[in-house]
Amino acid sequence: MTDSTRGEMPSIKTKVLVVDDDELIRQTLSQALEYENFEVATAACVNDALKLISTQVFDVLLSDLQMPGPGDGLTVVSAMRHSHPAAVTIIYSGFPEMTEAAAAILLQADEILATPLGPMVLIEIIRQRLKRRATTRHKPAENVATILEQCTQSTIDDWLLRVELEPQIITVQLDARERCAHLPQLFRDLIHRLRNPLPLGTRALVSISASFHGLSRREQGYSAAMMVEESRMLQVSIFQTLQNNLFRVDFGLLLVGVMAIADEVDSQLAQAMASYISESNVDLLPA
Repeated sequence: MTDSTRGEMPSIKTKVLVVDDDELIRQTLSQALEYENFEVATAACVNDALKLISTQVFDVLLSDLQMPGPGDGLTVVSAMRHSHPAAVTIIYSGFPEMTEAAAAILLQADEILATPLGPMVLIEIIRQRLKRRATTRHKPAENVATILEQCTQSTIDDWLLRVELEPQIITVQLDARERCAHLPQLFRDLIHRLRNPLPLGTRALVSISASFHGLSRREQGYSAAMMVEESRMLQVSIFQTLQNNLFRVDFGLLLVGVMAIADEVDSQLAQAMASYISESNVDLLPA
């Protein structure tokens, strides 16, 4: 060792995670990256990629969008962004017309590429993105509660449009205020539930508003079937809101949020139905 090199620290290689179910593609990309002095780890499926992301630190993610089995490149991108927010994330797809998928990941991935694409072209893109990484700021993903809080009124409006197209329900003549009176509190309860999650299997919290809603619907002339249909359409409207805001969602928390939404809406329907039936039974008692 010469005086000029003595004491120098070895250079730290940029670490890349390549995710693709095609073994030939993984090998080709790995060889090209390693030849260009990158350190490479590979994963053949989403689960393997998630394990690597949770146990190692990466500077770059290079992932196919479509893969067999549960999850896809979108899940991998979200996990990488959550665990290593400074990492460069590049998604490639053999279906460039997939505009919905592109829109969903546009704010989480740095680059969306259409294949086939030569390895050296990919490497040049990686280098360009690494140079810009220090000045690139990613909009953080948002949780389901925040999205629903911001979109409460638009979700209620969507629900009302659906209800007014249902012939059976509109036989009960109500104005928009009467039809939607229960929803603002329901959304407050739902958002509170999402921000204060209950352990799996725990009974949902009692809602006085839901019980009152059941009494109101009975007085307004609703049947039990009409109440069930309204509740079903409410879940459709909520999930449509999430679909419309998919590009903002923290995918790591999405499934838990969807389960909580379904449980809370169903619980409120059950409480409303209980009060509806209880009042009906009172009316059947002899005077």
